[in-house]
Parts: sequence; structure tokens; C-alpha cells
Amino acid sequence: MKIAVPVEVRPGENRVALDPESCRKLVQAGAEVVVEPGAGARAFFPDEAYRQAGAALGEPWDADLVLKVNGPRERPGGAHEADLLKPGAILLASLFPTRDPAAMERLAARGVTAFSTDCIPRTTRAQAMDTLSSQANITGYKGVLLGAAEFPGYFPLFMTAAGTTPQAKVFVIGAGVAGLQAIATARRLGASVSATDVRPEVREQIESVGGKYVGIDVKAQAGGGYAAELSAEDKALQASMLAAHCAGMDVVVTTALIGGVFAPRLLDEAIVATMRPGSVIVDLGADGGGNCTLSRPGETVTAHGVRILAPLNLPATLPRAASTLFARNLLNFVLAFWDKEARRLRLDPEDDIQQGCAITRDGGIVHGPTLKALERSRP
Repeated sequence: MKIAVPVEVRPGENRVALDPESCRKLVQAGAEVVVEPGAGARAFFPDEAYRQAGAALGEPWDADLVLKVNGPRERPGGAHEADLLKPGAILLASLFPTRDPAAMERLAARGVTAFSTDCIPRTTRAQAMDTLSSQANITGYKGVLLGAAEFPGYFPLFMTAAGTTPQAKVFVIGAGVAGLQAIATARRLGASVSATDVRPEVREQIESVGGKYVGIDVKAQAGGGYAAELSAEDKALQASMLAAHCAGMDVVVTTALIGGVFAPRLLDEAIVATMRPGSVIVDLGADGGGNCTLSRPGETVTAHGVRILAPLNLPATLPRAASTLFARNLLNFVLAFWDKEARRLRLDPEDDIQQGCAITRDGGIVHGPTLKALERSRP
């Protein structure tokens, strides 16, 4: 089986789907690996490192299996990546299919079998393949560092000859992978950290990484470890709690995503207006539209004296670490279904992992949420 890795063309994307070490393991498994020249350069993996790992450098689009970080999009020159894949090829990437159902339709028309790693079931067996979690870990870490750099004070309590500076108060909204990493990072920097989540069962996890749990009496467990959207009544309860708690915070980090994809609007202008001048909001839901109504994805704005950061694609700002983790996720997926004798990926529509993350197969879209998103996108 020929496995290929193209250069990523998403603006600001520095990651690559396969690092040299994971490349070496695929070659050892019997695959022919081709890497497009320069694919790893922005992640600080030179072409020579791939050569030494056993890969060839060349054209990636005639491969049987294409590994990517992002879903297909238009490349410089106008060609769409979905149309470049050979008919019948397999695509493995973090597609976020409901955000771009039209691209999924193009993949289906091409006869591509597409697997989206952000749709992999959150089961013990699939945990090592979950790119959503591995990249969210980086997002939570880097998001807190951005907040600390923007905050006009120290995170830890400092005692000096000139006096004592108070400990910063950090509030993390959402205690998934990104939120828990944000709590842990803020604590390591010396802040006093509180956190909330609509799933009360995560209280122990919040406390285990040094946070103080703040909650409301609701349950919003959507299954698979994800949070569900709240009812109108529970949203009102949540808004009241957030308004009261945010008013005394120095830095608020929001990480809430519904189903790991779409960001609920949690902080409105009225809540922002209650915060002290010089406070900071780091909206880590920006890729899903943003948790704050005043956020502008990809920008930093100031409102009511509060700095609101809404960074996009934070894993791409730590490309070497992010690429290494992402590559291991893809490697684990491929090797889990690798036919050693035939030396190729074995497709199994009945397998629970493949079933959960298959977006297109046999010329059609087989992922229910993507079909619904496609219907909504049509006039």
C-alpha cells in the first residue's frame, strides 16, 4: 500500500500528518511511504529526516491512503484536494465534516473512503487514535500561556521589598481535555484556579489537577465524554453563575465545545462588562465559533477594558509537538487495521471505530450529522 503525506495548505497551518518516527514505523510495517517535499518543514522535520526514515519524496495524490491534518481544501493554483485524490483512495484526517459538508460531498463523488479522526469514538480501544484529545491538550496549555502574557500582572503571589503582589484568579469554563490542561498549567504558573463544567461528574478531575469546582445543578452528558447543549432553563442558571463568578476573576479561559466541535455562547457583553479593567478572556472555543459573543475568531479585541483573545488553531503554534502527537494517533489507527500479509489497511465497515469515524464510503456520505449539515447548507 502506498501511503502519502501532502503539504498542508490551510493558512497558518504548521503541522504535518506524519513525523519521521511514525513514518519509519509504517515503512517497517511494509508500507510504501511518500512525502511531498517540504511537508514537514514548518514543523521542523526536514526532507532528509523522512528519507532516513525510509520514505520517498514525491507526488502524494496518487496514493492508496492519504494522511492529512486538515480536511481537503483548495490548493494554490485552484485545484481542490478532494478532486486530486485518486478514485477509491482512503483519506485519514481531522476533517470536522459538519463544518464543511460540501467538501465531504466532493469526497463521496470521488469514491473516496474518508475517515475523520475527530469523530473517533471515545472508547478505551480508540483512545490512542483520538486527535481531538491530543490536540486539545496543546490548546489548553498554550491558551493559558497567552492569557498570562496578556494579563497586566503576575500569576503567582510575589513578595518583594516593594510589597506583595496578589495571586491572579483564573476561571476555566469547560473541563474536557483542553480545560483540564488549562487548569493544570495555570496552577503551575502559580494562579488560584476555579473551574466549571455542565457535567458534574468531572468535579474530581478538576480537583485532581488543582482547581476548585464551581457548578450548577444540571446534567448535560451527551455520551462519549462530550457535553450536551443545555435546556433554556439550565442556560439561564448557568448564565447567572457565570456572571457572578467572572466578575471577580483576572483571567477567564473558555474551552466549551458541544460534541467537541461547536462552541456554545456562554459570555455575553453584560458579563464582560462586570469584569475588572485589565482582565483577560481567552476564548479557546474560537475554532468552533467562540464562547464569547464579543470574540472575533483569530483576533484580539478590547471591550469594557477587558482584553478578549480568540486564537485559532493553537496546536499549529507548537507544530513539532503537535505533529508528533497527531502522527502517533494516525499511526495507531493504521496499525490497528493493518493486514500484515497483504501489507495494506483493512477496511471493516462493521468495526465500531471505523463505523464511528467513517464520513464517506461507496460513493456516498454515511455520517448522519454530516448529512444533516449538508441539508441545512442547501437553499
